[in-house]
Amino acid sequence: MTLRSLSISLLALLLGGCAGSPQWNSEMPYLPTAEPQVGDILHMDTGHYVSEAQMLANASLHPLVYVGELHDNPASHRLQLAVLQAMNNRHPGRMALGMEMFTPKQQGALDRWLAGELIEKEFLRESRWFSEGWGSDFAYYRDLLVFCRDNGIPVIGLNVDRELGSQVSMMPLADMAPEERARLPEMDLADPYQRAMVEAMIKDHAAGGKMVESFHRRQTVWDETMAQSVADYLHNNPGMHMVVVAGGWHVEYGFGIPRRVFRRLPLAYTIIGSRTLKVPEEKRHQLMNVTLPKFPMPQADYLVYQEYEILKKKGVRLGVMLDDKDDGPGVRVAGVMPGSVAALAGIAKGERIISFDGEAVHENFDVIYAVKNKSPGDSGQLVIAGDDGHRTIEVTFVAQKRKHGM
Repeated sequence: MTLRSLSISLLALLLGGCAGSPQWNSEMPYLPTAEPQVGDILHMDTGHYVSEAQMLANASLHPLVYVGELHDNPASHRLQLAVLQAMNNRHPGRMALGMEMFTPKQQGALDRWLAGELIEKEFLRESRWFSEGWGSDFAYYRDLLVFCRDNGIPVIGLNVDRELGSQVSMMPLADMAPEERARLPEMDLADPYQRAMVEAMIKDHAAGGKMVESFHRRQTVWDETMAQSVADYLHNNPGMHMVVVAGGWHVEYGFGIPRRVFRRLPLAYTIIGSRTLKVPEEKRHQLMNVTLPKFPMPQADYLVYQEYEILKKKGVRLGVMLDDKDDGPGVRVAGVMPGSVAALAGIAKGERIISFDGEAVHENFDVIYAVKNKSPGDSGQLVIAGDDGHRTIEVTFVAQKRKHGM
């Protein structure tokens, strides 16, 4: 057989295979030797299970570590904290945390919190966490942020400002005003894997082409903005290392944030992803019916098998809808839910909440934060203003399923 014919034979074998040849799986080239259990960690390139200590020791060698999360799974956030602690132990004084959950508009409040200048309530108010920010229960992220504050670790808000992101989703980039387009990072809308991921996610909603295009632009501006933020920080702060925490869609398989950072700043990195093995019944309604394409790359460098845990919430509510848009004192009660704590206490629609446990109420946030810090059996003292003047009432909170309102 000539050299040329040998080369052709090998090429045919590589491209097409033959009867009985193995079916190569580029996502998981070596299948694990045992079925994974909750808590197992798989090194995807080799198919070997490793301990958390081994994963952290290897991952922390790199200047950049991405940790994907399931936003409302406490297990995801414990993993993020463990990664950040390991990185900080290896690179003390040279660590930063990049977070999808914050934008540049919130950076001032974030910096003041980290400097110890704001208590938690003031931080959440100034960052507008509940009204304009991330909005989920702060308990998911409290331990991570407290660790940064206590260890002098900068936290960088990575995400696009809400208004700009909304504009990108509503119209093609060419239709945006020039001054708004100038605020955008470099946008690569041609990545085939991200496009395939978006189409798979939208398919579950039976949405048409316009919805696909809108979400594709939105996903891209999220990823490109976060990538630009990461690259800018590390470029302007040589010698620093960073842990990036973001939703799994943004980091796993690498085509979201990681590849876009590398285009701007080619640094070595590790991706730590997760796969959920156990889902409690009360979380099943949140699962999306998405079948992802067979991507030709591993989901992550390390895959952590987790249980979809439930955050132990206090589960109380006052049972009112609030309106702080007028100039009157306190906040107006826009509605009261029948049978709620507020209804039983005699609070009526149109009345105003003036104070809560001795603290003046100026906006909806004051009531929201006070209620979120109550547990079943706790009481609260409210000053209410109505047609008959001011009165002080005491309410006792009970465990309830959450509905609309506070």
